[in-house]
Amino acid sequence: MKTAAKHENKILLMGNPNVGKSIFFTELTGIHAMSSNYAGTTVSFMKGRFNINGAEYTLIDVPGVYSLSPTSEAEAVATRFMESGARAVICVLDASNLERNLVLALELRQYDIPIVYTLNLTDVAARHGITINAALLAKELNAPVVSTVAVKKQGLDELKRQLEAILAAPDGCKPNARACGKCADCPRSHSANPWVRAKEINRRVSTKTPSSPGFLDRLGDAMLKPFPGVPIAILVMAVTIAVVVFGGRGLRAVALLPLVRQVIVPFFTNIFTALLPEGVFLNILVGEFGIFVISFEWILALVFPYVLLFYVAFTFLEDTGFLPRISVLFDNIMRKLGVQGGSLIHMIMGYGCAVPAIIGTRAATSRKERIVITAAICFAIPCISQTGALVTLLSAYAWWMFPAMFAFSLFLFVAVTLVAGMFVKGRVAPLLLEVPNLLMPNPRAYGRKLLTRMKHFLHEAEIPMMAAVLIAALLAETGLLNRIAVHAHAIVSGWLGLPNEAVIALILGIVRREMSVAPLVALDLTALQAFIGGAVALMYIPCISVFAILAKEFKIKIALAITAGTIFLAIFVGGLINHAAQLFV
Repeated sequence: MKTAAKHENKILLMGNPNVGKSIFFTELTGIHAMSSNYAGTTVSFMKGRFNINGAEYTLIDVPGVYSLSPTSEAEAVATRFMESGARAVICVLDASNLERNLVLALELRQYDIPIVYTLNLTDVAARHGITINAALLAKELNAPVVSTVAVKKQGLDELKRQLEAILAAPDGCKPNARACGKCADCPRSHSANPWVRAKEINRRVSTKTPSSPGFLDRLGDAMLKPFPGVPIAILVMAVTIAVVVFGGRGLRAVALLPLVRQVIVPFFTNIFTALLPEGVFLNILVGEFGIFVISFEWILALVFPYVLLFYVAFTFLEDTGFLPRISVLFDNIMRKLGVQGGSLIHMIMGYGCAVPAIIGTRAATSRKERIVITAAICFAIPCISQTGALVTLLSAYAWWMFPAMFAFSLFLFVAVTLVAGMFVKGRVAPLLLEVPNLLMPNPRAYGRKLLTRMKHFLHEAEIPMMAAVLIAALLAETGLLNRIAVHAHAIVSGWLGLPNEAVIALILGIVRREMSVAPLVALDLTALQAFIGGAVALMYIPCISVFAILAKEFKIKIALAITAGTIFLAIFVGGLINHAAQLFV
């Protein structure tokens, strides 16, 4: 943040959570910032550059906050940005919840910085029968107000023109600049409580006409009630899992696996066998564990289809506003585990990737809750890449094995959350979570976010996965794998009941979580061995990227404690399952 604060030509993008700030940021800068339909996603800030009249400015997407009275990390960051000064502020207001948004709008006026207000989500307000007089609101706030629907690009050109005008105006003529407190319209002349003042302004500028709630409004309200909310939530999650699991299997079997085995691998095999003599080097490239064989088998055919469909489903649920609703619905249950219902959002994010899920816990109200949820994610929640590998491994034996593994994952989540809650000191505050309007995602914004997420996944996962493939090839072709397997025989074969070759899964799992499962797919395992291997991989050590974020967020002691705990639990419980099953065989 210190770096961003030094930019002389910086413009701050401010607003409450869920008002569409990230969409404005993307449209103005061209940077694909994540825009989420629930609070807590943008705890850190983003910045990008854009030009107005030939001058370059730095636009900073400040964390979404409700007030500049610092009671949270996000509010503290927002306050520091305002205190550091800026050329201008773009304050995004939610037209469907104007009174609440006006509190922040009024607080921003206390700073000597010109402001342009954008009245966003006017389409949602109209759906609720709310009409806002933008001209009168501009007079009340003594600054320009532009009506917009950001996802449809409506009003963005006018916003740019108003921003250009206040940047070009002399300092003494800029709206909201150099407040003296002596004039009737001066920002500092109003000493009333901002909540009282916000209520007054909202009453003057807003008109509410009776309107019948639309289908989405009725559905959104119904989803907050135990009935039919809980059945709807269960149905939605069941459909989501079915789409990811069965859709991923179909995409893998019908398209990607034939493409890899019949086209891509033979293509590279023919090239390298024609150029190189037989030997270790050729085997490293196109042998059983060859780089140009298993990289496509594991990354493209095994991981990619499940990752793609997970983000298709997750992005849709996120943009509709579904996730906060299940957090409210299941808050009582999560309370019994010692955490807020909002923790369900991080749990679901963890099924995508543990790294953003752990970062997202910054929105938690206490350090205790952050650590408890982080531990549960590391011990019990497989990332989507690992989930895809588990589906492929287990479904080859019986249809019920993956559901059984999913149930085992939920059991672990409950157990780890309860145990961690007992040992970590602190308290968990009541749930305070904004529930946004239930919306159908805008196709353009949805597609852009989905594409961005897939790019991020490929960018962040490609190098570690390729490194794991290279390690596997070197271990197999140099004979090191057999030597390691001999020393690990007592644990891998004796305690876990797996073949010695399964030791490669424990080695590669350190690099990437899905690589703790991928090698098992090629082994001739029994159904029991497949389940044990999957269970060990589920609980096993967080990958390198997860360890790095643990150390960054919680310091090295907690990162080492979680890592040691996952290794011990994975091997201990895996052995217990093996020996308990032997009693019934």
